[in-house]
Amino acid sequence: MKRHTLVMTVLLFLSPAIAFSQFSSIQRKVQEVMAMDHRTEAELARDADRDPVNAIDFMGLEADMTVIEFIPAAQAYYTKILGPVLRDNGHLMAIDTQGTFDRWGDWIEMPEMGMVHPIPIDNQYNMDEGRYMPGEINFGVPDGTVDKFLYIREYHNFNAADKARINAKAFGALKSGGEYVIIDHTKRHMEVVNGPNGRREDPVSVIYEVQQAGFVLDRVSDMFYQESDDLSQEVGQIPNMTDRFFLVFRKP
Repeated sequence: MKRHTLVMTVLLFLSPAIAFSQFSSIQRKVQEVMAMDHRTEAELARDADRDPVNAIDFMGLEADMTVIEFIPAAQAYYTKILGPVLRDNGHLMAIDTQGTFDRWGDWIEMPEMGMVHPIPIDNQYNMDEGRYMPGEINFGVPDGTVDKFLYIREYHNFNAADKARINAKAFGALKSGGEYVIIDHTKRHMEVVNGPNGRREDPVSVIYEVQQAGFVLDRVSDMFYQESDDLSQEVGQIPNMTDRFFLVFRKP
């Protein structure tokens, strides 16, 4: 079976209730990008539990937006999809360390990635805290000019002070009406931090912290709810998919 046919078959399996003709324009564009050759077999294997066709649609992303992706990391899963989606009319500001960008490889040089703008920041790992500690945060765009801020499976990597600083910076960067998207692994509400839950976040706490920065919670999706994850294991030990919350906040 050809790669393109295989990918399209998987996509239709993931969304059986939606006929291709009923997909939104952004969903169709995401599907096309997912079948491109720059995506690795490992990324294709992740598509089943990340469902980018429906996730990006729920985010409300449009092809003419200016988008910040905060800490895409070496795998750059969403970067590889969003770059071509935004290529003609949008911009994608990728915020991470220079070391991360150096590991990206040749795909970032593709013409389809012409509107991906890597913006390096200092983000050192603190072994004592088990958290990253960002230095000065620069998004590469003026405040009040961003349509969408994506913070996917990285919120847990920072301490309380840096979370507050990042939330405030995101608020400043976004336009009025702009949206702040957070997806992360779920931790049981009010559970004390321990080894197994160190890469999880209490969604109630996240909502409170982000609201403190001035945001309003606009919508919530349960598309990443996973009943088999009892929230007791370290996320790397989960054999299939972790339970994740999916929150979209709006800047008034």
